[in-house]
Amino acid sequence: MTAWARAYGRTIAVAVALLLPAGPATAATPSVRAPAVRHAPAVRDAPATRDAPAPHPYPLDVELRSLSPAVVRHDGEVRISGTVTNTSGRRVTGAHIGLRIGAAGAADTRGALAVHAGRTVLTRADGTELTAHTARLARLDAHARRRFDLTVPVSGLGLEGAGAYPLTVTAARPDGRVLGLARGQLPVYPDGTALERLRTTVLWPVTDVPHMEALTRRTGDDSVLPVFRDDALTAAFGPGGRLRRLVELGEDQPVTWAIDPDLIVQAQAMTRGYRVARTPGSSDPQEAGPGRGGKAAAGWLAALRKAVRGRDVIVLPYADPDLASLARRGDPALAALLHRASATGTAVVNRALDVRARDGVAWPAAGVLDAGIAGYARRLGLDTVLASGEGPGPYGASLVAGGATDDGAVALGGGSTALTYDATIASLLFRSHPAAGAAGEPARLALRQRLLAETLTAVRELPYAARDLVVVPPRRMPVGIARTLLSALAAGQEAGWLEPSRFEVALREPEAGELRDSGGRPAGLRASELPPERLAAVTRDRRRLRALAKVLSDARATVASVRAALARSVSTGWRGDAAGARAYQEGVARYLTASIASVRLVPKSRVVVTGGSATIPVTVANGLQQDLTGVELRVLSSRPERARAVDRAVAVRASRAVSRTVRVRVSAHANGPVRLTAQLYTRDDGRPWGAPMTFTADVRSVPSGAVAFVAVGLGLIALAAALRLRTARRRAGVGRGGR
Repeated sequence: MTAWARAYGRTIAVAVALLLPAGPATAATPSVRAPAVRHAPAVRDAPATRDAPAPHPYPLDVELRSLSPAVVRHDGEVRISGTVTNTSGRRVTGAHIGLRIGAAGAADTRGALAVHAGRTVLTRADGTELTAHTARLARLDAHARRRFDLTVPVSGLGLEGAGAYPLTVTAARPDGRVLGLARGQLPVYPDGTALERLRTTVLWPVTDVPHMEALTRRTGDDSVLPVFRDDALTAAFGPGGRLRRLVELGEDQPVTWAIDPDLIVQAQAMTRGYRVARTPGSSDPQEAGPGRGGKAAAGWLAALRKAVRGRDVIVLPYADPDLASLARRGDPALAALLHRASATGTAVVNRALDVRARDGVAWPAAGVLDAGIAGYARRLGLDTVLASGEGPGPYGASLVAGGATDDGAVALGGGSTALTYDATIASLLFRSHPAAGAAGEPARLALRQRLLAETLTAVRELPYAARDLVVVPPRRMPVGIARTLLSALAAGQEAGWLEPSRFEVALREPEAGELRDSGGRPAGLRASELPPERLAAVTRDRRRLRALAKVLSDARATVASVRAALARSVSTGWRGDAAGARAYQEGVARYLTASIASVRLVPKSRVVVTGGSATIPVTVANGLQQDLTGVELRVLSSRPERARAVDRAVAVRASRAVSRTVRVRVSAHANGPVRLTAQLYTRDDGRPWGAPMTFTADVRSVPSGAVAFVAVGLGLIALAAALRLRTARRRAGVGRGGR
């Protein structure tokens, strides 16, 4: 029989098995193996598998809470415990807990694992109940819950060598009627098994949503305190916090740390003193109270510095920008800003953690990559892109996500390399949300066993080939997922089918590849991108920052603060949080608007000018927290023959948070009202600043000599006009005579 025919036969067998009615399986159940399946990417941070089970139709809810050992390696016992909850309104009596091992034995493909996990009712593919090893279930009243324990000798499981065996725990009546079930995986790897180990590179992300704003507050000793939109990092950095626990769990583990430098910047700012806005997005630095997380941030930085010593560290682009959104709709000017920020971020991480981190690594949302994203990454100086395998594919072969695991580097041309990672495992990690404590035990157990089953089945697909596996967890990895991932990796390494690998090793010897066009990007992923109006607003804010910098005496601190905030405005952390993204960007815009508006002319309605020359006071308000030096004042007259400004422009210098009166010299030639317009201009490029201010100057008591001078001037103007008119008439007469 050909390989094609065998595959076809297995596919037909799966279809037949799924169509058979639910109920107790018989010993004659045929051997069923499912074909490989592919999984499409989800909306946010990782691809989503299609094996999420629907609500089951049974009256009892069965949950598995522990399974020991995690990997069966030798004879002994398998101990399973869990709970049964009566979700019906009737009492249940006479039931028992039983165990079934899949009729087809160990899964031949990773697709078979998804098929098993996705079934909601019992089928013949689940195998027959091990009748010699059951546990009696005591009477269960309506809505009551009971714990169960089941112990089965390994010799009684009917295992046939290494592999991941589908496991089904059922609550049933003596007549075989199933009242509830739970599914899991039982990895088996007997001592002495010598399959080729799967080289495993695991990313350990250290990221969070942005918290620091563009706003700063200058203190009496001339220091500048940053303002945070909230104080959530205090809890995250402190004992038991998510970011603190991630650092503690990752220490001494063979993982590759992926760090957002903006998080380091925020932690350092907290250690030096900071303020917390009473209202997020406020434009007034005075409306901010003291932050209390300096000690927690210092402790976290020290713990992180210790944890990454001697380990692989990669630096993500500053604030982890949303490359997909920027590639589709971002202004080219933002690329220059982000490129500069990322270069600064690498230096920050190296200094703060005393490492030589690898930079130039991009991480598109969900790992979806197309030519536009790859091109934008290159503009930011990023030559390595983490990809789920949905975009790139090597020539002559297609990358398989959810089937054969062939993760590794793909050369895309133009100096870019895609490091493909396992989309199915990424999806499992992203979609699992185990609660803390005992409440999360079922989810953590299911995830651990599924990860072990996925990796072991990947090894069995090509048992004697050297292969790579790249594991990428969610960006904001929960502690429960982190612990479960490490537990699964440790069990697989101890059993002998997993082997830790470094990031550089995964990038070696890339295959030639190509990319799909942007039309291949999943619709759900496009829907969660930053909207074009948000990106356009960030571009406008960048232009306004450049204008503000021109009028400041020392623009460095302000420019650095706002540039960092602009980078945070386009962070991937805002995926799935459109309201948060809008609120943050609008907060940056309000700060710039308030800063620009705080340098203005104080309105006045009328001044009196006596004599032939005088000075007119014009007040310039400087509400900024630093000195004003980059503007000048110009005054224009509506009747220059009566009064005009002598100085073309007057430089303005005003200390921080004060108003400065600028005196403009005026020469007057005739009595009467004159409308004057005052306008500020930037000295750097002569552009108008703010709104003009118009007022009336009453010219009084101009000396007679000046009046006579004006009268003579007016007479000469009238005489010149009369002479011009007479000459024109003569020329007109000569012209008519010529005709």
